[in-house]
Amino acid sequence: MYSRSRRKGKMGRGKIVIRRIDNSTSRQVTFSKRRSGLLKKAKELSILCDAQVGLIIFSSSGKLYDFASTSMKSLIERYNKVKEEHYQLVNPTSEIKFWKKEAESLRRQLQYLQESYRKLLGEELSGLGIIDLQNLENQLEMSLKSIRMKKEQILKDEIEELNQKGNLMHQENMELYKKVYGSGGTNTANRVPHITPGISHGYDLPIPVNLQLSQPQIEKNDPPANGIKLGLRLH
Repeated sequence: MYSRSRRKGKMGRGKIVIRRIDNSTSRQVTFSKRRSGLLKKAKELSILCDAQVGLIIFSSSGKLYDFASTSMKSLIERYNKVKEEHYQLVNPTSEIKFWKKEAESLRRQLQYLQESYRKLLGEELSGLGIIDLQNLENQLEMSLKSIRMKKEQILKDEIEELNQKGNLMHQENMELYKKVYGSGGTNTANRVPHITPGISHGYDLPIPVNLQLSQPQIEKNDPPANGIKLGLRLH
């Protein structure tokens, strides 16, 4: 810390000079007072202005005093990140290094994916041990199981859709049959045969056949007793 001495001129209050306090006792007292005031101001600033404030103080003896509105670790990490970004913006060489580093990281990821893909195809397996091969086999089995489940689900959906279409065609054929041949009452509707979608059928209306006894015919030339005949007449 530095002491302040005032030089008064003709206009009254003069320039304040900041210099180190020579007396160790006075220096320690001043440090204690100023430190408390600085910590108080930092806390007030964070509360009043909703600011993230971090304050670190080391005394001449090496003792640490600090204040952080949130977390000192998070504040330091944010400070380093912002400082690095700012340095990259003002320094093109550093920005080039950053993108080179990103490109190298993406290149390594691509190489790893290509190696994994070749192993899944059964290639380049010479350097793998029993555990690695077992893990690869388990991975393939899980993948195959997922593929089969997806395939079965698609087939079930298609069969369900075909069944719905078949039921709809059956209903339409039933309605068309009723329109062409008429309702015919309840009994006629119950006699409608099953219609298979996509197959055309011929339908014949039920024609009633009545059987009746014909009236006896009397011939003129035959005797009345022998001239009666019984017969069936089809209507």
